[in-house]
Amino acid sequence: MGRVLPGQTIGILGGGQLGRFMGIEARLMGFKTVVLDPTAGCPASQVCDKHIQAALDDEKAALELARLSDVVTLEWELIPMQTLAAVEAVKPLFPSSKVIRNIQDRLAQKDFLYKSGFPQTPYAAVSNMEELRAAVKKLGLPCILKRRTHGYDGKGQFRIKTEDDIPKAVQALEAPCVLEATVAFEREISVLLAIGTDGQSRAFPIAENVHKDGILFSTLAPARVPMPRSDEALVLAERVGQALGHVGVMAVEMFQKKDGSLLINEIAPRVHNSGHYTLGGCATSQFEQHLRAVGGLPLGPTVIESPVVMINLLGDLWKNGEPRWEKLTGQPGVKLFLYGKAKAAPGRKMGHFLFIGDPPDGPLAHAQRLYERLL
Repeated sequence: MGRVLPGQTIGILGGGQLGRFMGIEARLMGFKTVVLDPTAGCPASQVCDKHIQAALDDEKAALELARLSDVVTLEWELIPMQTLAAVEAVKPLFPSSKVIRNIQDRLAQKDFLYKSGFPQTPYAAVSNMEELRAAVKKLGLPCILKRRTHGYDGKGQFRIKTEDDIPKAVQALEAPCVLEATVAFEREISVLLAIGTDGQSRAFPIAENVHKDGILFSTLAPARVPMPRSDEALVLAERVGQALGHVGVMAVEMFQKKDGSLLINEIAPRVHNSGHYTLGGCATSQFEQHLRAVGGLPLGPTVIESPVVMINLLGDLWKNGEPRWEKLTGQPGVKLFLYGKAKAAPGRKMGHFLFIGDPPDGPLAHAQRLYERLL
């Protein structure tokens, strides 16, 4: 395909906050956008040129989006394969259905990593209680049971700390699962990488992540990873992207073990929550970079001028009404981003804020104190 140029249209499968930021950056770059999402007033629909309100498995609606677009991308890897196939038959789709097929099923993703020789935690496929007991015996305790699909932000996951926990996992086993061994790690990191249609790639500074209850709470960039290990992480992520044949932005989440070695935890073949620090923290945001990559345009610079911390804002903060944003927005170095979601709910990502700077007490501690002003 040739380059997608200003005035042409980018189709987006999925209308959440990731699609919203793609729509905002597309407008700044001169592109038009059309989004497919079942929810009226979804975050992306508020900034895109056209919203096709239909289910993501509606092939007729997906074909309409494809015909209106010059290139199609996605904000979420769990788009039904039949939808991706229908779109791909009409217009260029990045990432391709081949990439998504290797990712959207957790077992397929782990099998891909294993066959490609990438380091990861030991795992086993599990579909019933008998297989679970055998897998626990093989992998050891503690371990974590995850549904093969639709398990994200801590959903569809169950931690098994002792043998007494095994019978309690029956609800998770209502769907096929993967059991993963847990490892002692020093930090969680993610490498955000963009690969263009010409195969050229460019990485953002490595991010260091902290999760609470399975949901990303904070990201610090650049990560506190020594140079030899950071170079190793960048090379590992690029090898994963090339092995997949990926086009666009992708995130490779890793564990850095106490001995410094790296294990791949998960691959997200799309823009990613841990890359939100690039919105104001880097010369090019992950969303602009993604549009450049899928549109066949040169990739932008990814330099970071100052440490950046991203803090997720979950619906729990709205339990007593709208948070008092003046406690946050009046502070130097703060950028607030809200997603335009109609209803707050516990654990639901409603927005995030960035703190950009390097105060004497450290950016992470400073951002934590800023967050506590909202509680």
